[in-house]
Amino acid sequence: MTHDEARIYLIREMIHERGEDEKIEIPAGAEEQKKLLRALFNVRPPMRAPERFLSVQNEYLREEIRSRGITDSDSLCMNDDGMCIWQGDITTLRCDAIVNAANSQLLGCFYPNHGCIDNAIHTFAGVELRLECERIMSKQGHEEAVGDAKITSAYCLPCRYVIHTVGPMVFGAPGAREREQLSSCYRACLETAVRHSCKNIAFCCISTGEFHFPNREAAKIAVNTVVEYKERTKSKIEVIFNVWKDIDREIYGELLR
Repeated sequence: MTHDEARIYLIREMIHERGEDEKIEIPAGAEEQKKLLRALFNVRPPMRAPERFLSVQNEYLREEIRSRGITDSDSLCMNDDGMCIWQGDITTLRCDAIVNAANSQLLGCFYPNHGCIDNAIHTFAGVELRLECERIMSKQGHEEAVGDAKITSAYCLPCRYVIHTVGPMVFGAPGAREREQLSSCYRACLETAVRHSCKNIAFCCISTGEFHFPNREAAKIAVNTVVEYKERTKSKIEVIFNVWKDIDREIYGELLR
């Protein structure tokens, strides 16, 4: 099965799974097919998939990630405090753990083709990630608290683990409560990574997107919390501050200089 054939197969299987064989037309172009496939991944509820589907999905997604270029964390230059900035797509980073800015349901983003990091991570990890998250949340019995963290396998992603944390949502200027909640996100993720013997961890800019935490203040909290944790625990874990926007690269550059 070629890469293009695999994409068509996955689309057809998920359309059939939804009972919408007659309602959804598969577009002819590759890019439009990719958008449809991602949308189907995004709206698929957490449930088991046949082994053949998973086999084709895994090969397809890993090839998609490889085609976009994988960055190995060993190639990044850490400062003397074991921290660095990396601008790029966190789903293409090979490291021990990446952090997902999740919502309180911890099931990923269900909005088709949404631009949030939660959507991207669940899309390129594959359908098993949502199922594992559902098992965790079902066992927990309530929504995830802001500032806590949960760890899962990374499935098709090049990292080993995904650590999911729910950041504070801000309306206006953040107060002391929101600042402490954001700091708690970073501490909880670091503690979780260390418990799982991670050599390094890559943080996205938690809460600065859909949750509206001001970028500069969020970055200060992130750096200060990591520095405090490393000094207090004497941990040697390496911390990668992953940024997507140029403004965040500039802010973290100033803070780490």
